Amino acid sequence: MISSLRGCICVAVLCATVTVPAAENWPQWRGPSLNGVSGEKNLPLRWSATENVTWKLALPSWSGSTPVIWGDRIFLNVAEDLKVRTGDNLHLWCVDRARGTVLWKRPLGGGNHQEMKQNMSSPSPVTDGAHVWAMTGTGILKAFDFNGTEKWSRDIQKDYGRFGLNWGYGSSPLLYGDALYVQVLHGMRTRDPSYLLRIDTATGRTLWRVERPTPARFESPDAYTTPALLRYGTSIEIIVTGGDVVTGHDPATGKELWRAGGLNPYNDGSYRIVASPVVSGDMIYAPSRERPMLALKAGGRGDVTKSHVLWSFNYGPDVPTPVADGTYIYTVNDRGIMFCLDAKTGKEIYSRQRLRPATYSGSPVLADGKIYITNEDGLTSVIKAGPVFQVLAENDVDDYTLSSPAVSDGQIFIRTAKFLYCIGKRTGGIG
Repeated sequence: MISSLRGCICVAVLCATVTVPAAENWPQWRGPSLNGVSGEKNLPLRWSATENVTWKLALPSWSGSTPVIWGDRIFLNVAEDLKVRTGDNLHLWCVDRARGTVLWKRPLGGGNHQEMKQNMSSPSPVTDGAHVWAMTGTGILKAFDFNGTEKWSRDIQKDYGRFGLNWGYGSSPLLYGDALYVQVLHGMRTRDPSYLLRIDTATGRTLWRVERPTPARFESPDAYTTPALLRYGTSIEIIVTGGDVVTGHDPATGKELWRAGGLNPYNDGSYRIVASPVVSGDMIYAPSRERPMLALKAGGRGDVTKSHVLWSFNYGPDVPTPVADGTYIYTVNDRGIMFCLDAKTGKEIYSRQRLRPATYSGSPVLADGKIYITNEDGLTSVIKAGPVFQVLAENDVDDYTLSSPAVSDGQIFIRTAKFLYCIGKRTGGIG
């Protein structure tokens, strides 16, 4: 992806369930529980580009990066607009949550460019309430305090070789305890091995680097996923998907504890993985390129392909990461087809429900008994959580959108190509 504030977030992370405080920060890409689930209540149901908007902040360009929020601060990875050719620079912005104004901007380096949909601002920052860490698609990783003072800087490509992904680097760091976990899973444009890093949050020093071998070929070693955190019993593991396999790692040493194959059953050379792993309780959900999504039970060691894969699903997502609440897992594919499955058995509760036709890249968020799903046209569908499919609202801001929604303290934050929207009124439960 320690101070007492950092310790507070760890308590929420380690719970790894939907039982979380009513008013929350959104400190990482997938929120306080690292799985797209929020305990917020009384969230906005309806809005537009002008209705129920507390403020909107103009942005120079699109990004797949999701805003992260702590108290009165919002942090954004921001790229300059390549279309107007004003430059190729990347920045971290700190935004005043109350006013929607920029408090400070700090450089994250140059080299921004476009790789299909994504530019080099795609990784989301992470924060512990006192510091913020920002990673770019060019491999620059920097630490700042909340006043914008730079604490350290790393160039991951300089240290360990050029990234070799076909469509550019897009993984976000995982923050756990006093370390950032950074994955580089590649192979299409390099012969260098894939690897996982543990980086000290205070100094930026690499604590360990472990290589992650893969049987994948051609483009299939490439992964744009973000690591997940698993806790079961007294054990804690870092979960990584990519290169046709899902693996569990010891956070202290990086040692691979187990791995499961089956994410690329036909050895397809174009099976890069975009959707990230999801942890809910002692269940791990590992998407691939739609076929299949695997569900695994925690607790295995060695090759767990036969022993711990409980079920598979052949209509999983490609880009949007699923969301699970312990009872159900909800998936949306790139075409806006939604499924609800029993989280333990994989039984289809409902299937092939059509959202508004569009392309879907943002990942769904589950909060307040609702699922918020934003498509690339800027329309957010609000779906009732549970066994019956019901569209509660469709909210359109009419702008290109790749980012996932973020939820904090009664408000929803939607990032489009032109604006960051703050939707609804703040409850004031956190400061």
